[in-house]
Amino acid sequence: MAKRDVDIVVISDVHLGTYGCHAKELLQYLKSIRPKQVILNGDIIDIWQFSKSYWPEAHMKVVRRILKFVTEGIPVYYLTGNHDEMLRKFTDFNLGKFQLLNKILLPVGDKKAWIFHGDVFDVTMQHSKWLAKLGAIGYDTLIIINSVVNWFLTAAGRQKMSFSQKIKGKVKEAVKFINHFEQTAADLAVDKGYDYVICGHIHHAEIRQIQSANGAGSVLYLNSGDWVESLTALEYNRNEWTIFKYSAANFSSEPDEEDSSDNDELHSSLDVKVLLEKFKLEQH
Repeated sequence: MAKRDVDIVVISDVHLGTYGCHAKELLQYLKSIRPKQVILNGDIIDIWQFSKSYWPEAHMKVVRRILKFVTEGIPVYYLTGNHDEMLRKFTDFNLGKFQLLNKILLPVGDKKAWIFHGDVFDVTMQHSKWLAKLGAIGYDTLIIINSVVNWFLTAAGRQKMSFSQKIKGKVKEAVKFINHFEQTAADLAVDKGYDYVICGHIHHAEIRQIQSANGAGSVLYLNSGDWVESLTALEYNRNEWTIFKYSAANFSSEPDEEDSSDNDELHSSLDVKVLLEKFKLEQH
């Protein structure tokens, strides 16, 4: 499969280390592109729900693929989110082309993009973190149940469905929260004079121009979605932003010639497990 050239790719809410993560699909996507810059916009590794008993090979391969970008000289910016917030104590860490940050102001052509995860707008995160973590556990359980139902739907030749997306779409408070999140991000970006504001966190991919509440101007709001349900990423190429949505039909099921390198030294994933377990213990 020929690789696509992409100037910038933005990925968020992968949640490596959880049952809902679509690591195999993400790996296929990462192998299909040749990016000039990679933005990992939070919740890439889910330290909240990390368990040493669940770290599949595919999850480690995603980490290795990202590191491969770094070794190839491609700038990779890891912006922290709420599920990997333990990494915030190491922000401003630089290692070659890899940078760990909380947010970044990135020049995109002659415009300025303000990029951050977005959990700072979440009241639950600020005042009731225990409630947010409880909700995360419930969400992960819902994803597991959903995957079982989808297995039976696929076997019956029927289309898959997403429980949580249906819930979000029908519950007024969920829709209201998303709208408020987007408007708040846009208002702040307009005040700061930025052209783009790019977030993750709410698992809702979007690109749209938003007018500030005070009428002072507008900004292009973008959200990269997630790799739990939506399987989406943001791509910037030829002066245009687009939402990439994964579809299995667009990818070959046959392993390519690079798969052998992905399997090399996978025992090193044990070190990653130990490191993540230490991060998780430090939260308590």
